[in-house]
Amino acid sequence: MTSAPSSMSSVQNLLGDDAVRAWWRRPLPWVLAALLLLGAGAAWWWLGHSAQQAAPRYVTEALARGTLQLNVTANGKLQATRTVSIGSELSGTVSRVHVDVNDGVKKGQVLVELDTAKLLDQIASARAAVASADAGVGQAVAAAKEARANLQRLEEVHRLSNGQVPSAAELDSARATLDKAVAAEHAARAAVTSARATLSTNETNLSKASIRSPIDGVVLTRAVEPGYAVAASLQAVTLFTIAEDLSRLQLSVNVDEADVGQVQAGQSARFSVSAWPGRNYPAQIVRVAYGSTITDNVVTYTTLMDVPNADLSLRPGMTATAVITATERRDVLLVPNRALRFTPAEPGGAPSASAPAASGGGGIVSKLMPRPPGGNAPKRSGSADKSGGAGIGPKRLWVLQDGRPMSVEVTAGLSNGRLTEVSGAALREGMAIVTEQANGSTGAPK
Repeated sequence: MTSAPSSMSSVQNLLGDDAVRAWWRRPLPWVLAALLLLGAGAAWWWLGHSAQQAAPRYVTEALARGTLQLNVTANGKLQATRTVSIGSELSGTVSRVHVDVNDGVKKGQVLVELDTAKLLDQIASARAAVASADAGVGQAVAAAKEARANLQRLEEVHRLSNGQVPSAAELDSARATLDKAVAAEHAARAAVTSARATLSTNETNLSKASIRSPIDGVVLTRAVEPGYAVAASLQAVTLFTIAEDLSRLQLSVNVDEADVGQVQAGQSARFSVSAWPGRNYPAQIVRVAYGSTITDNVVTYTTLMDVPNADLSLRPGMTATAVITATERRDVLLVPNRALRFTPAEPGGAPSASAPAASGGGGIVSKLMPRPPGGNAPKRSGSADKSGGAGIGPKRLWVLQDGRPMSVEVTAGLSNGRLTEVSGAALREGMAIVTEQANGSTGAPK
């Protein structure tokens, strides 16, 4: 009986304490439980992350106020406000040239002098003709006086002789002689007037031998040198071109017929020239021509702009590209045009339930029937609109609220092709306007 306990004690000594330890005191079950919990947590995180990635994401822009402009672009050239081409009415040889290109001139200043030798001789001859005509008047006056006295004597004798003498023929001859003498006097006085007119013309020609500036300005071109032979003809040769004050210029541009309805006098503009890249100059429209110009079957209308040029950096003849501000809206709510084209889609690409459904049903016959372009099919997110979202009238925007897009009815106004003016009672500055929907798994727009 005593041998059994001793044998049990020897077995326990051989196996150790683990042979009789309880399961919950063993490490293996706890390790397995910990691994199981870690796997469950990882699976839960992965499923949650996948669901989050699969949820739709929306690209938004804050609704903000700004200034919207509609611009018209046109090309043209700069020109002086007034340009005068100076020629010569006289033929002759140039003796002196007093100015050169870029010289400033005053009104009345002598620019060119012609040789005056012939003109002086002509004046001397005209003065001699005037003196001769004056002498002729004296002779005619004396002859008229003599004829008048002779007629008076004959008439007195005829009165005293009771008509006996002189004869009627002699009286008629005396009266005719007096009439001839008076006519000769008138002719002599007319000759004096003609001689004096010729003298005045020659003196005028002498004054025109000194060619003067008709305006204050700057010499743009010079086409004359000393010794140059000037030949007066029906078309005067241009010797100088003078531009009036260059501190103000005019820009003449050609506006296309499609844009001329938006352009009118008083509108502001800006332009640039190749000589000063990156610099914009201000201008203001002063006139839009009613007459058209046709070049290569393109109809344009000449538009003049007033340009300040205080620093004289601009020069006549420069080619300019002008941008005319045709219409401007200040402090209005603006949205990108793509926001007006956007319609949200459910996961999988199906249109939202709030989007208008396609008409015609889903039958085979309806699918085979032709449809007009741009029918009532709903627009998917990211779809293109050839109109650019422009067009005045009722439109729909989608506003992101609590992570979901909500439809808002708005009225679209002016558009420049990128931004559109919108208004509506539900709009507030700073709203998150949805512009496109992104794929949840890849983050790319749909």
